[in-house]
Amino acid sequence: MTSARKTVSSKVTFASLTPNNLGTVRKLNSVLFPIKYSEKFYSEILLPEVEDFCRLIYYNDIPVGTICCRLETKDGVNQLYLLTMGVLAPYRSLGIGSHGLDVVLQAAASHSKPKIDRIYLHVQVSNDGAKLFYERHGFKESGIDESYYKKIKPSGAWILERAVEHASSE
Repeated sequence: MTSARKTVSSKVTFASLTPNNLGTVRKLNSVLFPIKYSEKFYSEILLPEVEDFCRLIYYNDIPVGTICCRLETKDGVNQLYLLTMGVLAPYRSLGIGSHGLDVVLQAAASHSKPKIDRIYLHVQVSNDGAKLFYERHGFKESGIDESYYKKIKPSGAWILERAVEHASSE
């Protein structure tokens, strides 16, 4: 890690989501994403079982981003679905998003009940920058959902996924 990256990561902190900071999450989401999220979304990201996977990201005590996931089981596979992840534009390219993703990946790797096998997400097909970001972090394209987005264009989304690397239990 370069000294510049160490300096940035020492200024980055994470907070669990609570009813008290949910307004900040709502405001960040309204700026970061072209979608209005439902009340169901906001109630689900407060559930205790996703506390390690839903975080408010601060830089020098300023809220600059969010990361929100949910646990799913599909065909006997336990997986983490990355619902949203975003960092305000002035704070991008500082390693903040990478640090946030690393925090979630580490939480997924250490989660044992249930053990999480994979993490996946959707990226709008017009968002090449986001796709490249996730590919740099080991995600691979596993498909395209041509009609994922109902209210925005383009409606297609890449499906990106990666295995969760668990520490050896030996």
